[in-house]
Amino acid sequence: MTATKPSPTEDRRRRKARQTRDALATAARDLILERGSAATTVEAIAERADVTRRTFSRHFAGKEDAALDFVRRDGDRINALLRARPAGEPPLLAYRRAVRDWLTDREDPAWHARPRMRRLLALADTEPELFAAYQRIRVDAQEESIRIVAARLGIDEAARDVRPAAVVDAAAGVLIAALRLWARGGEGDSGTADLAALVERAYDALITEAASATPAGTTEE
Repeated sequence: MTATKPSPTEDRRRRKARQTRDALATAARDLILERGSAATTVEAIAERADVTRRTFSRHFAGKEDAALDFVRRDGDRINALLRARPAGEPPLLAYRRAVRDWLTDREDPAWHARPRMRRLLALADTEPELFAAYQRIRVDAQEESIRIVAARLGIDEAARDVRPAAVVDAAAGVLIAALRLWARGGEGDSGTADLAALVERAYDALITEAASATPAGTTEE
């Protein structure tokens, strides 16, 4: 069955909706960085983006969701890259390489390469409402990753098989740990190459620790 190509009018509407959403996300991010989450209102975000409060509600559930929209979009990108990895690639390696491709994409740079995103990520670690929104978005992305890994392994989603969740939680946890360290300034400057290298070292650390924790690498006392 051939998909129907969107009409020029539909394309314009989608572009306009995308532009409005991006404007709201940028306004939310900037205001929260300027004032903090508690002092930022939805009305102020809508005013800065030059839209109505009702328009804001059509796009976002709350101000924190708007400010962290880049996290959701990049989570979608990682999952799309994960789907595209070769079928025979082990799931943990596939996730790692999907993250690498996301971080090193020069044509559509990941969020960390954009102005002030490092500060926003650091703020999400300290402001409760922002942290809660970040966690919700992260969990949603990981649930989709689990479904993708289950499909790669040929596992029925309803089956009680721990492998997809274990792989994704470990792989995503490594990424989150590296991002938090980077956001806190623990690895020098904030450049793209710097974060990509840090993530690679974090994955190497996981693999090394996992290998040393296997029965063959331990001694029973």
